Amino acid sequence: MDKNKSIFRQQANWENLHFYQKAKSLYDITYNFTQRFLKRGDRTIDQMIQAARSGKQNIVEGSADGMTSSEMELNLINVARASIKELREDYEDYLRVRQLPIWDKMHFRYEGLLSYCRSHDYIKDYTYFLSCASDEEIANAAITLAHLIDKMMQSYQNTLAKRYVEEGDIRERMINARLDYRLDQEAIIRQLQEENRQLKEKIAELEKRQKA
Repeated sequence: MDKNKSIFRQQANWENLHFYQKAKSLYDITYNFTQRFLKRGDRTIDQMIQAARSGKQNIVEGSADGMTSSEMELNLINVARASIKELREDYEDYLRVRQLPIWDKMHFRYEGLLSYCRSHDYIKDYTYFLSCASDEEIANAAITLAHLIDKMMQSYQNTLAKRYVEEGDIRERMINARLDYRLDQEAIIRQLQEENRQLKEKIAELEKRQKA
């Protein structure tokens, strides 16, 4: 048994995960958007902010729980994905009911926005944009970020699922660690028994020489 091998997995540093960084920025963008463009008292404000927060917070909680349970981490990442998808739908609804365009691949600004969102994670990269952009521009940026976050989390889930198949969960690792410990103890006992047998043989040989 590897004495240095822990039954606990190393916790992922969620702050270094690009999709977490983007999700954190999306939360800030959403807060800014709802305060600027939705009327006070509109229930959509709380719904959008909570969806953005849920997406961010479940990444954090999932990464923490991943130390002991890949299953729990997978479930929480899935909750995060669902929240981000709900938020994206809210932005799309906002644009649709106001007859504002949702920028698709045919829109002349789509590729530029997609490229920017892919390569920029932190809210500081969007601060100036938020200060002067229209509701159409910010909503489409949020939709693009939500789409990227979801795809990145899906890829991360696939990695987690592969690791779960290869390594099992904490119960399996605890059982294996216990079995390894017992095997180590049995090996030690066999070694001591062999050393004891050899010592008895040496004693018997010495006694035989003394009698001769």
